[in-house]
Amino acid sequence: MDFLGIGFGEIIIVLIVATLIFGPGKIPEFARQIGQFVNSFRKVTGEMTRDFTRAIDAENLASPGKKKTGSSTSTSTSKSKSLDNFLNGPGSGGKA
Repeated sequence: MDFLGIGFGEIIIVLIVATLIFGPGKIPEFARQIGQFVNSFRKVTGEMTRDFTRAIDAENLASPGKKKTGSSTSTSTSKSKSLDNFLNGPGSGGKA
């Protein structure tokens, strides 16, 4: 099992060292705080995902005249060119 590049044995060693440093009474408190952090992080990322999805859906509904070609290559290329023009100026041709 490989979790964030750390094997099972390495996780056990980290837990043993943490127990020696902080004592057995603090480990559950740390685990609880980590669990609360992970829960709040998931909640925030879920909310952000919903917000982005709603914004994209609203944009798609606001421009019903555009036909989708089934390929986003031309759209992403034009957006990339627009971004290059914005960053480098319209006469630069996208070259820095």
